Amino acid sequence: MKVWAICGDHWHPANTVRQGLNKLENGEFQFTITEQLEEFDAERLKDYPIVMVCRANSQSDEEKEFWMNEAVQQAFEHYVERGGSLLAVHAGTAGYKEPGVFRRLIGGAFVHHPEACTVTIHPDKQHPIAEGVEEFSVHDEHYFMEWEDPIADLIMTTVSEHGAQPGGWTRTYGKGRVCVLTPGHEAEVWTHPSYQKLLRNALYWCAQKDAAENNA
Repeated sequence: MKVWAICGDHWHPANTVRQGLNKLENGEFQFTITEQLEEFDAERLKDYPIVMVCRANSQSDEEKEFWMNEAVQQAFEHYVERGGSLLAVHAGTAGYKEPGVFRRLIGGAFVHHPEACTVTIHPDKQHPIAEGVEEFSVHDEHYFMEWEDPIADLIMTTVSEHGAQPGGWTRTYGKGRVCVLTPGHEAEVWTHPSYQKLLRNALYWCAQKDAAENNA
């Protein structure tokens, strides 16, 4: 299964994502990882059934412009509308406080996070992405979200000393599928066996396939 992963910004090193995807790349998935903005070409979206966005829409000293400009946002919208699938992980929800196409596409946006702390992930086992995943805890940034799609399906809730938040959801958009997972700042999250299972299940859900039938 071909998957295009777009990652790496000032606050979220691409190597963190690579560590997690390397553990998944065992013949089931073929990941193309893009971390340089100059290598991103929206025309390539159509070549992948699933695209992962793990990069914040940031503007730092090193990044003179927001990578997810209006044209790129519209390209993602058209990609999903026509049947592509989008998996937004952690930083992929950040940088969209203002209303826009991509925020509407993923159904919400990151607002803020406290200092990294113990975050417990409570999966909703009735959802196929959370099937077989037990509650687990990691040290991570606890993302507080504005969740704007009341008909989206909640995958899991994240809980810390700071409160509870929607930790992931799925939704359809046109002919395509969208999945959001908010944990993922630390490598220990990406490589945690339970989070690996969530990622794997999410990729199969995005591909409209049954992960249980494709167990390695």
